[in-house]
Amino acid sequence: MSVPLNQALRVGGYVVKQHLLRRKRYPLVLMLEPLFRCNLACAGCGKIDYPAEILNQRLSVAECMEAIDECGAPVVVIAGGEPLLHKEIDQIVEGAIARKKFVIVCTNALLLEKKMHLFKPSKWFTWSVHLDGSREEHDISVCQTGVYDRAVAAIGAAKQRGFRTIINATLFNTAEPEKVATFFDEVMAMGVDGISVSPGYAYERAPDQQHFLNRNKTKELFRGIFRRQGKGKWKGKWAFNQSSMFLDFLAGNQTFHCTPWGNPCRTYFGWQRPCYLLGEGYAKTFKELMETTDWDAYGTGNYEKCADCMVHSGYEATAVAETVNKPWKAAAQALRGIRTEGPMAPDIPLDKQRPAEFVFSRHVEQALSRIRARKQPKEAEVVEPAD
Repeated sequence: MSVPLNQALRVGGYVVKQHLLRRKRYPLVLMLEPLFRCNLACAGCGKIDYPAEILNQRLSVAECMEAIDECGAPVVVIAGGEPLLHKEIDQIVEGAIARKKFVIVCTNALLLEKKMHLFKPSKWFTWSVHLDGSREEHDISVCQTGVYDRAVAAIGAAKQRGFRTIINATLFNTAEPEKVATFFDEVMAMGVDGISVSPGYAYERAPDQQHFLNRNKTKELFRGIFRRQGKGKWKGKWAFNQSSMFLDFLAGNQTFHCTPWGNPCRTYFGWQRPCYLLGEGYAKTFKELMETTDWDAYGTGNYEKCADCMVHSGYEATAVAETVNKPWKAAAQALRGIRTEGPMAPDIPLDKQRPAEFVFSRHVEQALSRIRARKQPKEAEVVEPAD
């Protein structure tokens, strides 16, 4: 695992404290989306399908700091959209670091070299560069040629300037274990500090609906990938920026339930219910999100939209909690490694899940109404003539 020791200790201490306080639900990572606008249009992305009036909106620095303070999670992941399009992104990062939060900025890296001078290397700060595979696979994934080469160049520049830099990869049903393993060997040889990997989530608004993985295929894919670790050009272990229990879950060796409150998401709309991936409603405050969301209505086995999800934003917090609650189990798993053969852990039955609801358009219309209402000129005050 490539998570820095200081981060692992600080986050571990935070989790232990929550358990000692007997808190059933608590945030681990704040997913902060200060904008939806992006300079790419990836076929598997369902995050940017909004009218221009919404894409032009931004969370202010003050709103971002309020979200960080209100949530209290030790880690802040800044995503989007493309965060580097936000004109005050450096101030947002600086403010989060001043609050002693571990900050990870997720970027496609097209603007990274241009804007890197706005940031300083820090033990609190990490660049997470989006790479879905080798040159051909990645450029197909992001629907634009040349993006892989620019991202790799930006990674090199970031490392040269002393920034901690990882890559995040999203895998679809076109992924082949041997090619993914070769790709992981390649990025390790680049000198990245870690790899974050996850199966793609089936966003209902994503342009490409044909290439999302179901649960069985996800487990088979990751077993095939992990089976090849150390057998290619990179002879050592791949450094993952994720818990070993979560990776074991991806390989089908753990039965975990989703804990969406572990990665709460703040966007322009508000605090998103129930998670980073699903926008089924919005709360005005973090407290309202935690106290009024019907958490039992969501997750695999409870809701149709969650049936195939194995994404880190839903299950990494579960894996971390399992590690704290059952340290002997986590230690045994770490010693054994990720099992790639034999029977898989039982999966969650889907026979009692409720059907999907489609509410995206309603929330968009509500947001547009608010935006347009703010633009309406105030009616001139009528002054009664003096007698």
